[in-house]
Amino acid sequence: MKAIGRFHFDPVLLSVCLSLLLIGYVMVASASLHLGIKMAGDGLHYPLRQLMHIGLGLFIGAGLATIPMQVWQQRGPLLFIAGLLLLVIVLIPGLGVKVNGSVRWLSLGGMRIQVSEVVKFFSVIYMAGYVTRHQESVQNSAFGLIKPLSLFSVASLLLLLEPDFGSAVVILMIAMGIMFLAGARLSQFLVLLLLLGVLAILLVYFSPYRLVRVTSFMDPWADPLKTGFQLVQALISFGRGEWLGVGLGSGIQKLFYLPEAHTDFLFSVIAEELGLVGVVTVIGLFALLIWRAFAIGMAAEQANQRFSAFIAYGLGIWFGFQSFVNMGVNMGILPTKGLTLPLMSYGGGSMIIMCSAIALLFRVQSEVAEINIRSSRRRRHE
Repeated sequence: MKAIGRFHFDPVLLSVCLSLLLIGYVMVASASLHLGIKMAGDGLHYPLRQLMHIGLGLFIGAGLATIPMQVWQQRGPLLFIAGLLLLVIVLIPGLGVKVNGSVRWLSLGGMRIQVSEVVKFFSVIYMAGYVTRHQESVQNSAFGLIKPLSLFSVASLLLLLEPDFGSAVVILMIAMGIMFLAGARLSQFLVLLLLLGVLAILLVYFSPYRLVRVTSFMDPWADPLKTGFQLVQALISFGRGEWLGVGLGSGIQKLFYLPEAHTDFLFSVIAEELGLVGVVTVIGLFALLIWRAFAIGMAAEQANQRFSAFIAYGLGIWFGFQSFVNMGVNMGILPTKGLTLPLMSYGGGSMIIMCSAIALLFRVQSEVAEINIRSSRRRRHE
């Protein structure tokens, strides 16, 4: 495919992404001023670093958006293999960075890169290429489903060794979601879902800390000072927020009550300080983001750009599922999982990858728009 003459921006997608980045940055600043004073003696420590993360993410994303989709399609398998290698490297003693008992990060240039986020990004690209190349096999053969899932099972096993159960679930959801949209048989799909459900139950049952998370989620008030502490504090945040919140910067729960207030539990800070209005606004923005991703995917499919279509679908599934899990954990409808809120939570590696994923979605939209413009010009000249 020829390079597009000019870049075409989707105004709705651009507005939604900038809104999420802006709200996320303001709330990260609000949730981390006191933490910066405690950890680094500077209240602006985390806000300034997050501003740098966003700037770097936008810079890298702008560069990635110039790469044609054809190149991504060709490099998909190599990128996924590179992701598997990163999952192995992070488990090597001395190389992986251990935080809160989990080894999920690599330190590069003073910045921690969460390997699982990179793998999610590569997973979307690989699966989009796979279903494009093997459409008939995916639709008519069980082997067409088992082949890619075997690779994803290896990735999931490596993630469980970190341990990172949440990210393992996310990449499997990405893979299965793309295959389902590619036309996989419903009967085979249901069998796979049942099998994965049984495996998930076994992993929880035979892992003491996962079992504690599930039981504490079902009744956090049974042990509000230990196993149920995170969820209890999150629920208190939602209760205090009521309709309009207590006011930006006026939240109390973030003051060393709510763990990881600027990362995994940022949504609870939003609930307390901005109330139901803020919660509904953020949910609405994510709904718009997911809608635009699927709308762009459908437009790409109509333009006969199947790889680009499945990239858009995969990104929509990723952002939708991860944001749903993060919000569900904060609201007490899902067990605690260490998944960030896309484009909003504090973190350098996560922000860079999320910006890169959005850049890829913009690239899909731009190429499809250019194809439609050229097609319209040809029809006018006929």
